[in-house]
Amino acid sequence: MKRDYWMILIVYIAMQFSSLIGVPLFLFGFKHFGINQRLAVPSWLLASFTIALLIIIFILRKERNNRDFNKKGGSVGISILWAFAGVFLALFAQYVAAIIENLLGIKMGSENTKDILTIIEAFPLAIIVTSIIGPILEEIVFRKIIFGSLHKRFNFIISALISSVIFAAAHMEFQHILLYSAMGFTFAFLYVITKSIYVPIFAHVAMNTLVVLVQSVYKDDIERLQRHAEAVQNFIGGFL
Repeated sequence: MKRDYWMILIVYIAMQFSSLIGVPLFLFGFKHFGINQRLAVPSWLLASFTIALLIIIFILRKERNNRDFNKKGGSVGISILWAFAGVFLALFAQYVAAIIENLLGIKMGSENTKDILTIIEAFPLAIIVTSIIGPILEEIVFRKIIFGSLHKRFNFIISALISSVIFAAAHMEFQHILLYSAMGFTFAFLYVITKSIYVPIFAHVAMNTLVVLVQSVYKDDIERLQRHAEAVQNFIGGFL
């Protein structure tokens, strides 16, 4: 793996753990200046993710200038088509994985998503992190660097599987590892077939934005449907 890639991984990991120091500092500062302390967490997330993205873009400047950020692949038109198709492909993969999880008795719903919606309600600007900055960072780290490095040594299936499981584990919802792995596998497929990291970035950003908007607008309806689905699952389970 390139030295620059190791630096990017270090920046990304440091960003993930920076809240251990950053959030208490923001809480102290907000309390001192009379600012609502509920905004400390989302404010730090926005600051840390933005700083990490700027640092990573700076590290990758040589690749972007040398046109290595995109491998030599298909036409721009084909990439655009795959970018839009990738959104529905990722949603379909997520849907299939959710069905399988349900059959395995895994409770529907994501604590990560609930936490994200709570943060956005308190600080609407946080949607920039969840829907734009976060997906961009994840595609650079998990697809371009981790999957890309693995794919130089192994075939697509092995490389996509390993990188997708790492991607899933990074979300710290191990009960939904199949769900996150399915999305990671889809984005890896988009990266390989188009040879452009911008395609999975677009698909990931669009999917996250769509999910957040739907979850926010139809929050009550979704919770009611989840309760109904769980009741049906428990009823069927009583006969098995």
